[in-house]
Amino acid sequence: MKRKYTLRFDASREKWILKHDVSEKVIKVFDNKEDATRAGVLRKALGREGGTVTLRTRTGVFDEERTFPRSADR
Repeated sequence: MKRKYTLRFDASREKWILKHDVSEKVIKVFDNKEDATRAGVLRKALGREGGTVTLRTRTGVFDEERTFPRSADR
């Protein structure tokens, strides 16, 4: 089963937070969404096991979902 994460804006910190969905563990903190979604950054943050990241907008609305590694990456 793939590991699941969410990237969302934390208004109290004024930062973008990548968290594991089940444990709520903070994996990585970013200054802005562009830094988090730049090529290879999420893949590196998730490590070898990879997983699925749900991206939210600044207001918390679903934006997109990305899976690492992709089928083509294997």
